[in-house]
Amino acid sequence: MIQLDEILQDIEATSDLLERGVKLAGAVSKVFADAGHELVVVGGSAVEIYTEGAYMSGDIDFCRRNLAPIPLRQAQDIMSLLGATGGPRSWKVAGLYIDLLGLLENESLAPCRTIDTPYGPVTVMPPELVLVERALSAFYPQVSQDARDVAQKMLVACISGCTPVDWEEIDRLASLPEFNIKDELALLKKETEDELKKNN
Repeated sequence: MIQLDEILQDIEATSDLLERGVKLAGAVSKVFADAGHELVVVGGSAVEIYTEGAYMSGDIDFCRRNLAPIPLRQAQDIMSLLGATGGPRSWKVAGLYIDLLGLLENESLAPCRTIDTPYGPVTVMPPELVLVERALSAFYPQVSQDARDVAQKMLVACISGCTPVDWEEIDRLASLPEFNIKDELALLKKETEDELKKNN
């Protein structure tokens, strides 16, 4: 059985940042799962995975799936297995930052996705929810070109089929009072589709 120090050496030797992040997400998910805690990759880290690195956030964001909180001392002990520095909610491992954000908030009816890594499976929040969240941050509390660019990268992945999604679920989520972003997302989707047509 491969040892944790060998895993860390392999992760540190991985030059491709997306591949390194995915491997590290697998290792972190595994050590927390072994302790009874299921983690889910969220936020910009999920965008990284779904866009296959077209967007890079520079850290890996996790939420816990279990209702029970993870005691801070236990989180520190778990992360120490990976040689992490920092804490108690943000650590550095193999040159990347790991953030543990709290309980997963998931309004989506679509399932989380699971990707296989050399060091164990990684659960990622549904891409439908990722897209709607990114669209919201692109327009509110004010229009942000940076956030808009990220939303468009996610849209490209979804429209192209790189990340298959349920568009009816996206419309449902975007129409919820929690997001109320359906019109803006539809406009951004059309702009993205038009740009893709021009470039093809």
